[in-house]
Amino acid sequence: MNAKTRDPNIAQSVQQSAPETDWKDPKRYMWLLGPALPGIGLAALTGYALAPKKLKALAWTGPALVHGIIPALDRAIGEDKSNPPESAVKPLEQDKYYERIVKAFIPTQYAMTFMGAWLASRKKTPLEDKIGLTLTVGAINGVGINTAHELGHKSNKLNKLMAMAALAPTGYTHFVVEHNFGHHKRVATPEDPASSRMGESFWKFLPRTVVGGIKSSIKIEKARLARKGKGFWSLDNELLQGWAMSAGFFGATTLVCGPRAVPFLAAQAVYGASLLESVNYIEHYGLLRQKDKNGKYERTQPEHSWNSNHIVTNLFLYQLQRHSDHHAHPTRSFQALRHFENAPQLPGGYASMLLPAYVPKWWYEEMDKRVIDHYKGDLSKINWDPDRKEELMAKYADYAAEVAARHADESGEQAA
Repeated sequence: MNAKTRDPNIAQSVQQSAPETDWKDPKRYMWLLGPALPGIGLAALTGYALAPKKLKALAWTGPALVHGIIPALDRAIGEDKSNPPESAVKPLEQDKYYERIVKAFIPTQYAMTFMGAWLASRKKTPLEDKIGLTLTVGAINGVGINTAHELGHKSNKLNKLMAMAALAPTGYTHFVVEHNFGHHKRVATPEDPASSRMGESFWKFLPRTVVGGIKSSIKIEKARLARKGKGFWSLDNELLQGWAMSAGFFGATTLVCGPRAVPFLAAQAVYGASLLESVNYIEHYGLLRQKDKNGKYERTQPEHSWNSNHIVTNLFLYQLQRHSDHHAHPTRSFQALRHFENAPQLPGGYASMLLPAYVPKWWYEEMDKRVIDHYKGDLSKINWDPDRKEELMAKYADYAAEVAARHADESGEQAA
């Protein structure tokens, strides 16, 4: 979406917690939870290394945090009450403190990943502990992809290299290319491999988005290099740069920890990348940009992203859940993103939606009617899984009619 795009109805819904002239970020020091996450992981792995029998549960710290503790804290603490006014955006963007917070994630991320590889490669480490260590490191490296997301949207070359460095442990460095120049262009359309369709399970979406994302990144990078008169195998190829980073990291870790580290490195990378794709699945499920009379898609609007304002997940994910504002202003830093009450809202934070996403029946029960409600019963506006479109339109026909009638009555009352 063009940075100048505005939706007046949405803009009016932004809550301001203080007068514009003296607004201060009430979460300024809470943002330290982001770079603290790999520190928590490193501390847990260190504790396990010192007392692997007594502190066996520490091997499972990562999945416990992502799937248990953070969702529980979201429910207990609730939603964020603060929103930066427009006048605070520029000062927030200029404050280097926030950029340093994001970058601080990476050194500890690498130390934690190396520690996990060393522990998992020891002969005496039980299999169940190796699985826990793999999931712990993978979970935190999955959050590291969000660190890369924040840095990758900045034009500075150093920030892009650091973004790829954050992605190297998961081998997902192509994300920097595809997300910025593919997903943001095609979001909420059937052509976007990272936008899930209504009726499409996560397990059907996963191979489509992984393969589609890699293919898209290669096509995008080939076109960029061609414009510069260079071929794909140029040293200027950002995909090759990122893949070299991953190969270097995996190679160096294997050299130090031995070949037993290879299954660990591969498995944690798969799990970490799957967490990214789980969030992709959640963010745009069933939402569709409509076409004009010339067959061109409308601009991306706040209505094309699922949002959540649960504060704990937002602190760990750099406000990724304020996703509508992110698509409106892709280069805007996390601390300046705003919550729009009129944008589509999830029933919980992203962390609490991960487990439902893995269970199709649970997910459909949570989300399908929510999509229909969003489109006021107009089933023609939904981004459907083409293999299930007819089946689901028949299934939800009565419900959609009820929703449409209700909205028609409400519109009539308002007009009167």
